[in-house]
Amino acid sequence: MKDIPERSHKNFSTLVFDCDGVILDSNKIKTEAFREVAERFGSQAADELVEYHVRNGGISRYHKFEYLIVDILGRTAIQSTINKLASDYGDCVYNGLLTCSVTPGLKELRKATKDAKWMIVSGGDQDELRRVFAKRELDTLFDSGIYGSPHTKDEILDSVSSEGKLKHPALFLGDSRYDHEASLSAGIQFVFIHGWTELPEWEKYCKAHGIHYVDYVKNITDII
Repeated sequence: MKDIPERSHKNFSTLVFDCDGVILDSNKIKTEAFREVAERFGSQAADELVEYHVRNGGISRYHKFEYLIVDILGRTAIQSTINKLASDYGDCVYNGLLTCSVTPGLKELRKATKDAKWMIVSGGDQDELRRVFAKRELDTLFDSGIYGSPHTKDEILDSVSSEGKLKHPALFLGDSRYDHEASLSAGIQFVFIHGWTELPEWEKYCKAHGIHYVDYVKNITDII
């Protein structure tokens, strides 16, 4: 990002991480889970939902299943139906989240930024994220908390900021357009992590918006 100052990464008070595609190599797992759950409504509906999901990475599953019901199928949104679809989706992805790759060099980066607070701000289900990170013994790295849906990233960032959990200067590490937009709204600097992103033409997007990018989070120290 053009306005990242010439400073050491150690000067950031808070590092905010997206989860899927940033901490965990889980984007493809979730894409296929959206397809599997939506197939009950036909292959065309499933294809349209997957396309919407890929174009809108970082947005919660609840919003995406509402889009499926209302915009793709043309039906009235019923919360119990959306919750059931989200629950089925969660069942599909949970085991994958327990076994997929963790970004390389994460614990080394934690040591290199020992004075910074770390937090997860994800579009994934919050309870699911906390169970997964605990089972994988990653939860202790994120001393300022692990947050997710049903709250949006904008809502989470506003909440943790007002509660004093997010201290500036802060840096958001994400792999989607929404991550970038949420960081701008919250006044947080941003680096795009592209190693596992599913955002089409991500490099074109980064260059158009003057965003710094690296393949994996361990390499943020090379540019900030």
